[in-house]
Amino acid sequence: MKTAKKRLGLLLAGVMLAGALSSCSSAGNESGNKLSADNVSKEGFPIVSEPMTLTMMGPDVGIQSWDKMPLFEEMEKLTGIHMEFQNAPKDSFETKKSLVFVSGTYPDIFYAAGLTPAEQMNYGGQGILVPLEDLIESYAPNVKKVLDENPDIRKSITAPDGHIYALPVIEFNQPWYRNPLWYNGDFLKALGMDKLPETTEELYTYLKRVKEEDPNKNGKADEIPLSSAAASGNSLRDIRTWLLGAFGIYEEEIYVDDNEKVHYTPMEEGYKEYLTYMNRLWNEDLLDHESFSQTSEQREAKARNNQVGLFSAWTAFQMMGEEPNTSDPMFSPVASEFADKPAIAKNKGINTGAFAISNTNPSPEASMRWIDYSYSIEGATMFNKGPEGILWQYTDKENYVKEYLPVPDGGDREEYRSKITPNYGIPAPTINLPEIDNGLLGEVDDWIANETKTKLLDRGARIPYPVLFLTEEEQAEVTTMTSDLNTYVRQMEAKFVTGAEPIANWDSYVGTIKKMGGERMAEIYQTAYDRWKAN
Repeated sequence: MKTAKKRLGLLLAGVMLAGALSSCSSAGNESGNKLSADNVSKEGFPIVSEPMTLTMMGPDVGIQSWDKMPLFEEMEKLTGIHMEFQNAPKDSFETKKSLVFVSGTYPDIFYAAGLTPAEQMNYGGQGILVPLEDLIESYAPNVKKVLDENPDIRKSITAPDGHIYALPVIEFNQPWYRNPLWYNGDFLKALGMDKLPETTEELYTYLKRVKEEDPNKNGKADEIPLSSAAASGNSLRDIRTWLLGAFGIYEEEIYVDDNEKVHYTPMEEGYKEYLTYMNRLWNEDLLDHESFSQTSEQREAKARNNQVGLFSAWTAFQMMGEEPNTSDPMFSPVASEFADKPAIAKNKGINTGAFAISNTNPSPEASMRWIDYSYSIEGATMFNKGPEGILWQYTDKENYVKEYLPVPDGGDREEYRSKITPNYGIPAPTINLPEIDNGLLGEVDDWIANETKTKLLDRGARIPYPVLFLTEEEQAEVTTMTSDLNTYVRQMEAKFVTGAEPIANWDSYVGTIKKMGGERMAEIYQTAYDRWKAN
């Protein structure tokens, strides 16, 4: 009975959503007919000869309504296109997105939608998403230039049927990794450490000293050597990412080694050694015992109370509630007796599925021209930092040199940026270029970029498993296996680390993984990798 009620609830939700969307699915097209491409200019602004309205769906971080963002107001002035928004909170966006595809009534544009390769193939194959390759050729000179100059990106966003169904986030200028580990600089000084740990044993020694030697000097044994948070149901991810390389594992799920052999991480011997090491930290109270239950905010409170010795964050000073500084060094990957060279996978450089056009869009041509601006230097700058004159201004426009302006309300610059552009905390379709930050990078930014180069990129950063599509048959098989595998792997990771499951039961665990399809996962991704390399 409960199941029937649940299905009925979902059906009603889809019907209600369809009704809510139907009034604006053709807001710029009351006759229901496509607008002529003749109304769309292939270069220059405005984009359309007559003002038009399109509907856009995207995830909202909840700080500012998109219809009040200066970015969209400026884009309307520039292009002649007004956007009406159908946002959902970031945390529930995936649910709303699924309901929209079921409803049969779609927004004109999916923005920062995080469309997976499987979703692109599924909804593209059904004709719900419009193929973009011809539109790119005729109406997106900036995107076309990037794809022509970077054939690997084109390969990564092209589905097996030859179509491009979504544009990616492209990061050519990613000066640092997202949320690396950081050492508490005050703790290092208090412990008299003039060099960072280079091996897992040296890291263990540091964590042990944090626990036992009162580096925050408050006379209490309240230090937490290493802490994680149970964010998004994936506890330890912020630690796992950085420690797996110490045991010869380059990525969390699928990685390719130097011999171009593909591995499924959770069943590798190196993963066993990682679990053994983490269990050791747990048993000696060097890993926060609330890591599997606490929120990111609760962990941050501990860091701000100067209790944590090593933690993951965008920057250490933000986590610790300090002004920007260079006092807390970035973690440098460590080696072990199982892997004599530390390793970390490089950034993939792209995030697929960021922008797509539905088949009910009255003018795919205008939509493509609109988003193409965000892949130019000028457009990417505006999408990233908001329109000129609010937080920044040009001092040498020809060379894209800028300076920051005072924050209008005197508050935090990054928080204010979140109110003027949607490119904050979501995979917004654009390109990250060096010119965007010309003149704006200060001492701390340069220091972080150098930390990244010397600690990560220069210390064995490996080529990552590429972004690629599986065939329809491969994707169906992987989708069937993935949910159960991921659930089992995360559950067993927690049990192995906490000792609820002894490491002695590793072989039984691997046997279960194999029955659930672990070996088959590696085979499928090996085939896909070989195909990608050959194209």
